[in-house]
Amino acid sequence: MDTPIDQEGKLKCSIEYTLKKIGGKWKTVILWHLGTDGTLRYNGLRRLLPGVAHKVLSQQLKELEEDGFINRTQYDTIPPKVEYSMTELGMTLMPILKQMHAWGKEHGEF
Repeated sequence: MDTPIDQEGKLKCSIEYTLKKIGGKWKTVILWHLGTDGTLRYNGLRRLLPGVAHKVLSQQLKELEEDGFINRTQYDTIPPKVEYSMTELGMTLMPILKQMHAWGKEHGEF
């Protein structure tokens, strides 16, 4: 079977595409928490991700929103309130994330 190659000579690979969209240190963990814990505010996510820098979390949330995996809802209150939740598209990743979770529990050393 031939591997498809685009005009620039790069591989067209579904796994590569998926990793481009949800890869990175925090994206899958953000998606996991939103998918299992439900809607969360920024500081709630930050508490669940010890060690994440503010800039990195903000960027990853922005990318996940741009790719259609999460919703960002801003309320015009004082102080401002922002909530993050999964979209229907984001929820389609949950079976993959559940398999990753199960594999990690089985093979990880915690």
